[in-house]
Amino acid sequence: MEAVQNLINDFLESLVFLFERLNWTDILDLALVTLVFFVILLLLRETQGIMLLRGMLLLLVLLIALSSLDILPAFSWLLNTTLPALLLAIPVIFAPEIRRGLERLGRARLVRMNDQTSSEMLEMVATVTQAASRLSDRRHGALIVIQRLDSLEEFVSTGVRLNANLTTELILQIFYPNTPLHDGAVIISRNRLIAASCVMPLSASGVLTRTPDRQMGLRYRAALGISEVSDAVVVVVSEETGQISVVHSGRMIRRLDIERLENILLAFYRPPSKSKSLSAFLTRLFVEEKSSQGEIR
Repeated sequence: MEAVQNLINDFLESLVFLFERLNWTDILDLALVTLVFFVILLLLRETQGIMLLRGMLLLLVLLIALSSLDILPAFSWLLNTTLPALLLAIPVIFAPEIRRGLERLGRARLVRMNDQTSSEMLEMVATVTQAASRLSDRRHGALIVIQRLDSLEEFVSTGVRLNANLTTELILQIFYPNTPLHDGAVIISRNRLIAASCVMPLSASGVLTRTPDRQMGLRYRAALGISEVSDAVVVVVSEETGQISVVHSGRMIRRLDIERLENILLAFYRPPSKSKSLSAFLTRLFVEEKSSQGEIR
């Protein structure tokens, strides 16, 4: 008992010794290091990379613990020799996650440049919302991709270019079962329906495999895929259940009613005030819309 008390006292004395010698530059240094690790964890969140990172950290702790033992000199030599090579292998192992994180960082603007007028924005949101509602009632599957800042021209070229005025009736006609343009996605920019029957990249993040609803098909994988490579907002209507979902930045909010769908779309396309530009930047970079019932994790 006395030995434990002495150990606790030594620990407390070490902490007091440390804090007495801290100055503002040391605090800033620690804060920057903490921020770097925080950003890395946020960028790797909800990806396969977080599993790799956890495994590597556990392996690293185990190796350090074993190498610190004086009775294992050969193992310590092997670790000291191979550790630089292991550190060089990290960029190779985490290449997809690093690329995805840099793309997300590059898409985040400090000031959101949205040249849509309020009337155009409201008309577009109302049209998409009404079309999703009617498609849901009829249980006609749909994949509606709404362009924001990133260009989707490479995906427009995979479908049939229409460049038509956006109307509810046009969306309903496109997604009517067995019509020529039924398969694939429609791409909307401003208040125009640019193309239909477009091919979207399929998600490889494994998000759908970690959910109870693993029966979700290619339409949901395509929605997640385009949201991972661009800042587009995607509205999905399930052909089996009629459920409406919104996908953005690799996150999916499901089981939406029409009011919530409209509010989410308005939140994406309502220009932020200048006084909140930094807050909006951080929100777009890190914060995703959450739902206690409908978000896929």
